[in-house]
Amino acid sequence: MTTSHSRSQTTPTPARPRRTVLERFPAGGPRGSWPAEEYAAVQRTQGTTDARVVMDLGSDQFLVITETTK
Repeated sequence: MTTSHSRSQTTPTPARPRRTVLERFPAGGPRGSWPAEEYAAVQRTQGTTDARVVMDLGSDQFLVITETTK
């Protein structure tokens, strides 16, 4: 009796760019206040052109991140 062995083929996943958290802001800020967006805008005017805001659901915070390392 012969058994066939199947090999699982894995394809390499592309490396994700390294992210740097520039600043953290609590998600429960006052209504109409966007401190994370304002901070990201300032960072972009100062040369960090890819600064953007993402939500970290685990910590309930807005993070201002960049794809480049500082």
